[in-house]
Amino acid sequence: MKVTTDSCLFGSLLPTSSKGGSGWNVLDIGTGTGLLALMFAQKNPDAIIDAIEIDQEAAEQARENVEASPWKGKINIIHANAKSFAFNKKYDLIISNPPFYESEIKPENARRSIAHHSGGLLLEELLSVIKSILKPDGSFSLLLPFKRNTEIKNLLAKYEFDILQMIFVRQSLNHDYFRIIIIGKNKSEKSVKTDFDEISICDEVQQYTAGFMKSLKDYYLHL
Repeated sequence: MKVTTDSCLFGSLLPTSSKGGSGWNVLDIGTGTGLLALMFAQKNPDAIIDAIEIDQEAAEQARENVEASPWKGKINIIHANAKSFAFNKKYDLIISNPPFYESEIKPENARRSIAHHSGGLLLEELLSVIKSILKPDGSFSLLLPFKRNTEIKNLLAKYEFDILQMIFVRQSLNHDYFRIIIIGKNKSEKSVKTDFDEISICDEVQQYTAGFMKSLKDYYLHL
């Protein structure tokens, strides 16, 4: 699977621990080849990261990528189905760039189909998994398609999550939003105000915007 620009942007905008990540248990659901787990480890080198992936070849590639990185002792790759895996702990933070399309025509390649569609993990199932293994004071961060905005908010309400922040992403200043980054937590008794923000990857002349370059400068070699 290709490393997509929106996934890289998502990785660069993942939260950091105020305590430097020490003792921070983090889970990446659907890690693919390990991109998000590695980006998170770069930002939070003291965090302990579990990264689960259903596809065997992708999981093996993720292990190779982790072994070749400076954070190989901090990332544990798990080849398993997140829906049925018996997690032995709860997490301070759960991150996921889940399958996007639950009812659209699926590509012929089975591996890409699982990665981009939701035959293996529906969004509602993902939220159910998160609910069961997130610490009471933990948080989660998801990258999702903007066109499912209303559905996503309804599902988050169903599973009693508060939305802390929503970041709307567009390809350029000339495009509509196509992705949404959601940061949330378990619902609390106090009313929570959602912060809204937006970011464009490119400007009107297809050059990276200042906001995008600021976010990715620590990850891209030539910014």
